[in-house]
Amino acid sequence: MALTRRRFGLLAGAAALATPAIIPVRDGAYAQAAGVAGRPRNVILMISDGAGFHTWNAASYYEFGELGRQVYDRFPVKTLMTTFPLNTSTRPTNDPAAKVGYDPAKAWSTEPMAGEFVGEVRKVPYRNLFAGYHFVRQDYVDSAAAGTALAAGIKTYNNAINFDNSGKPVRMVGDVAKSAGKALGVVTSVQVSHATPAAFSAHNISRNNYAEIGREQAETGLCDVLLGAGHPAFDDNGRYRAPTSDRAFQYVGGPETYLKLTTGRTSYHWLETKEDFEALAAGTLRLSKEKVFGVAQVATTLQYQRAGKEMGNLNANVPDLATMTQGALNILSRNRNGFFLMVEGGAVDWAAHGNNTGRIIEEQIDFNRAVRTVVSWIERNGGFEENLLIVTTDHGNGMAYGPQSDQFAFQPVVNRGRGNLPEVMWHYDTHTNELVPVWAAGPGSERLLAAATKIDPHVGLVGWGDRPRYHDNTDIGRLLMELVGGERRAAAN
Repeated sequence: MALTRRRFGLLAGAAALATPAIIPVRDGAYAQAAGVAGRPRNVILMISDGAGFHTWNAASYYEFGELGRQVYDRFPVKTLMTTFPLNTSTRPTNDPAAKVGYDPAKAWSTEPMAGEFVGEVRKVPYRNLFAGYHFVRQDYVDSAAAGTALAAGIKTYNNAINFDNSGKPVRMVGDVAKSAGKALGVVTSVQVSHATPAAFSAHNISRNNYAEIGREQAETGLCDVLLGAGHPAFDDNGRYRAPTSDRAFQYVGGPETYLKLTTGRTSYHWLETKEDFEALAAGTLRLSKEKVFGVAQVATTLQYQRAGKEMGNLNANVPDLATMTQGALNILSRNRNGFFLMVEGGAVDWAAHGNNTGRIIEEQIDFNRAVRTVVSWIERNGGFEENLLIVTTDHGNGMAYGPQSDQFAFQPVVNRGRGNLPEVMWHYDTHTNELVPVWAAGPGSERLLAAATKIDPHVGLVGWGDRPRYHDNTDIGRLLMELVGGERRAAAN
């Protein structure tokens, strides 16, 4: 009984006021209890990369047949967030002034437009249709600058991995966590040195320097656990292939670094088989070292890039995101000072680029299951009194609205019931400058509400009219830096 009361913040007296407890209320929701804001022991950030409004809703329709059933839907803090970069350059410009921004009136304008807009990935034309569609297709952030905003709390140029616009590296939450004596974990469903995982584990002037990023990850030993894809000896279907060039090793730091990792000449225990990932999650894997570097036996993504375009027929030799997340939690929770963990559903973004409705839902559901794994772990380990969990994305992608959204601006995705693909129409094939959702629970989460001082009165067009308040992505980065290590970061431009 004592444990149950502690978990849900029901203890009386001063101790109960140390943090704002999160308690489950009658309908299964989590509610923020009154109290003095404190610092969480553990901080977890979960990013469904490239998930716009449409992605969250479409996956819930397929998974449950209705909205409001995800575990994060019960969180007490729900806001929206801007994602635009400092500028759209792909290299430092040495200019601190912000060159782009977000304008709700322009982002949701239903003024008709003629002409076409050629996509940047699929290279097919998309009709302009409405001024709002045209606006959000422009001045968008990439995952490097977005990751830097979430990890370091600064705006910067696209391509930057924890570099500012003057070309100088900056401290990010992973650095701060280690300085504070906490453990650091990064988990992703794409390559371990891809933009988002790199933003929480490395520093580089360009996200495209994969081998440099991989070497930093492997040789500095900053992360206590780093799990993802990017294996040099397997293809996207999880089949063995002999590497034919050094390029095959780029995501793990090049051939020399890969050899060091696999022969025990780094600070990491190396793992790659599905069986070892599952044993790590079960807590039964015998480790040769305290830190773990795991790369699943697949080339770029756990599942998305496999052959075909439909759902199902998954690669059988790789773990899912929930399994990797549980394994990371097992390692990180050994640190008595707590930890910071970032988990990315990275291939959601890839599916949006491909305008692949079935596989974006598949990837989002994989992410949702990982969130449920984290919440279950939190409820067994101090509850939301001791743990902060933020669930969000780094940017939108693809602009998938309803099937008649060429006639009715911003028509929401149409629900066709549980187990059936919802009806959508895609309007772009890359990132967007639109608001994205944020859910949070635990100590410090209420500060995101305080930061959400701006109002977007138009979000009701896609069914999100109950949460019009928004803040910037750097607000999350600054909050993480402070809660993890007590550092304050000046407000970004």
